[in-house]
Amino acid sequence: MAKTRSRKRAASLATRSIHAGEARRKFADSLTTPIIQSSTFTFKDSKEIEGYTRKGKDHYEYGRYGNPTVTIAEKRLADLEGSEDCVVFSSGMSAITTTILSLVQSGDHIVITDDSYKKTLEFCRSYLKQFAIDCTIVSFGDYNALDKAIGKNTRFIFSESPTNPYLNIFDLVKIKEIADRHKVLTLIDSTFATPYNQRPLEFGMDLVLQSCTKYLAGHNDILAGAVMGRTSLVDRIRNLHKSMGGTIDPHCCYMLLRGLKTFPLRVARQNETALTIARFLESHPKITRVYYPFLENHPHYAIATEQMRGGGGVVTFETKGTLRSAKQLLDALRLCYIGPSLGGVETLITHPAMVSYYDYTRKDRYALGIKDTLFRLAVGIEDAQDIINDLDRGLSKI
Repeated sequence: MAKTRSRKRAASLATRSIHAGEARRKFADSLTTPIIQSSTFTFKDSKEIEGYTRKGKDHYEYGRYGNPTVTIAEKRLADLEGSEDCVVFSSGMSAITTTILSLVQSGDHIVITDDSYKKTLEFCRSYLKQFAIDCTIVSFGDYNALDKAIGKNTRFIFSESPTNPYLNIFDLVKIKEIADRHKVLTLIDSTFATPYNQRPLEFGMDLVLQSCTKYLAGHNDILAGAVMGRTSLVDRIRNLHKSMGGTIDPHCCYMLLRGLKTFPLRVARQNETALTIARFLESHPKITRVYYPFLENHPHYAIATEQMRGGGGVVTFETKGTLRSAKQLLDALRLCYIGPSLGGVETLITHPAMVSYYDYTRKDRYALGIKDTLFRLAVGIEDAQDIINDLDRGLSKI
């Protein structure tokens, strides 16, 4: 049963981030999880084959179907998210597309919010049509439209929370009520929140997706994705995953496991720093608007503070000036790297109009709210004042 709004979280999240999913004694008495760098696994004899194929005993056959290092990463992620099971993928988008395809068939319908990731929307709007799967895109936060969009052939509701780049917060209680009334599934991309800040399964969501590339790995050095939920659903996704082939390699999982050990520390620091920076920007004379869920003027502040532990490490803001002055701001930065990702230890800033939406006309960009003076800051773990000083240097050029 879904909870009403709750901020309940496992007190031992930091400890479980280090130890969950792995045996205390490991191969060769290693402290860290070994990298099992093998594409093929062998059987001792025919009895072991039968134990694997007929009785489902733990064993590995081929790297696309499973790997010991990968299994530990899946167990740890499931533990941290509070789910029964987990499948990891070679990227966040592989997790999203495989999950969607595993839950629908020709003639089905899905509902997705318009504030979802650009490539997710593109996949649902364009590629699903090739399989005769219909998609309705509703405005984020319009719960009446969401309710009305669901039909007899609707299979699930998909959204993100927080969203990119405006950090809108989906009311998980409302979406659960709507989904239950229509008997459809709920899928939430919780990448911006992580299990540290938000736990959608506790609100009754069916599946949670994570781009582990971001905060969970945390060092801007791997690509990975994951989906978590109850075993009956995850098994369907896992079976398609074996055919789709978006397999993560064991060394990448080793890096993910290493990143997970410090992810609660990093996210706590990023929460604190991002809120400090958001308040600085909010009071700056050259800033016209700041988007951050834990600022009192954010439209979803009440929901965010009820269902999240912290506001996350992303701050979106608009400046005064023009596209020319936006370029001047970027060119003046010396600490913040100009880059499109988020969740790592280095602070990144991106200009959506020039990066993610460079191929859109200005009119089309503005229709989506992507203005010439819009920036997204992904806070790292540097000293907050150093980041503020760098931003102030850039803003002085406007």
